[in-house]
Amino acid sequence: MEDKEEVFLKGQMLMAMPGLLDPNFSKTVTCICEHSRAGALGIIINRIHPFLSAKEIFKELGIEHTREAESIQVHIGGPVHIGEIFILHGPPFDWEGCVKITPALALSNTKDILEAIASGEDVKSFMIALGCAGWGEFQLESELQANAWLTSPVSEEIVFEVPVELKWERAMKSIGIDPMQLSGSVGRA
Repeated sequence: MEDKEEVFLKGQMLMAMPGLLDPNFSKTVTCICEHSRAGALGIIINRIHPFLSAKEIFKELGIEHTREAESIQVHIGGPVHIGEIFILHGPPFDWEGCVKITPALALSNTKDILEAIASGEDVKSFMIALGCAGWGEFQLESELQANAWLTSPVSEEIVFEVPVELKWERAMKSIGIDPMQLSGSVGRA
């Protein structure tokens, strides 16, 4: 008997279905940064932290920063490791601990990239997030089978250019789905 081919979602976006009522994930778009048999890790890209800006992070870490860098928004990357900083970013990819997600997107969480962002260096496309989303072994696969998520290839445009409040709708429309036509109930044919 042949094994089913494993499908890993690294480099994909997860869009929460309307029936996903968990307040941590309701109407979220999550960039999957790692996915293996052991589980998955992602960063929610459409939740802004209501009380923090990069200024507070730079001050707490003792990082010199420009006045412009103080107002950089901080995202809520997910309910796991909420005290850790994650930076979803485009090129360059030569930061310590940089993990490539796609040829145009990576994840880092080291001080060198934060210092570059704080000083206004050449990090054009980036998103600072506190926390991440995490799934244990087969947890994400179970949620997909339960119709909690839709998937599509990650779009750097949606990650970095689309306003936060429009990302979920734009991600859904990128795969041909009108969110207004979706039902909150789950069914199977």
